[in-house]
Amino acid sequence: MSSNSSKTSSKDFEILNISVRAITQNELSYEIGNFISNNDKKIIGIHNLNSIYLANNSPEIAGFYKLPQMEFSFIDGMSVVLIGRLLGYPLYRRHRLTSIDWLFDLSKLCEKNHWKIYFLGSTTEVGERAKAEFQEYSPNLKMKTHHGFFDAENKVECNTILKEIEEFKPQILIVGMGMPRQEKWIANYINKIDANVIFNWGACMDYIAGVVPTPPRWAGRWGVEWVFRLAYEPKRLYKRYLIDPWYLLPLFIKELVSKRLG
Repeated sequence: MSSNSSKTSSKDFEILNISVRAITQNELSYEIGNFISNNDKKIIGIHNLNSIYLANNSPEIAGFYKLPQMEFSFIDGMSVVLIGRLLGYPLYRRHRLTSIDWLFDLSKLCEKNHWKIYFLGSTTEVGERAKAEFQEYSPNLKMKTHHGFFDAENKVECNTILKEIEEFKPQILIVGMGMPRQEKWIANYINKIDANVIFNWGACMDYIAGVVPTPPRWAGRWGVEWVFRLAYEPKRLYKRYLIDPWYLLPLFIKELVSKRLG
């Protein structure tokens, strides 16, 4: 485990019916190291406003975040930090962790500790380009990728992938096939997955590989990264950013009133 990791002092908070952990990058690295050292099998979930909306409206997504192997979920979205602060929780920018800002540090941590990463998702080309980017930053990193365009209902195909994961023996598995597909796949096969730490991390490798433009980093710090993403992919993202969040407004008002009256 990285020598600069420190013991975690993180806390869990309920925001819009969803549990999130206020955890920093160093604390998350510390937790990962603990899970690997203990040879655990843990899911570390990721929450942004979209996943919170889905978890409130999809039994499959809600069930995923309640799996016995789900250790905690960290925050990947400044909107969640801002909502949490409005509800009175001590959440800050340092508690918002994104793939663009953190995965290269994770690759360096894995390289140092001889941990392996397996990425399942996106296309073969994206996976290999992302792998090349990581290995340029961390030359001795051991990483394997597999595309996500397989039949997730086909047990033969899935068992072949699970066998490949078992043979590679990764400490970290990142599943990036989009919601709710990635969560359903993890839930269906969690007992067969041979990895210590499992992430559900959407299109993270698309950004690492450079096939989707990376918004300016200041935009993420100020909670407007979504504007740049929406401008690049309006057809795919307009509902996520412009429509779905409004369905959470009554829930936010209810929690805010409850906090104030309580």
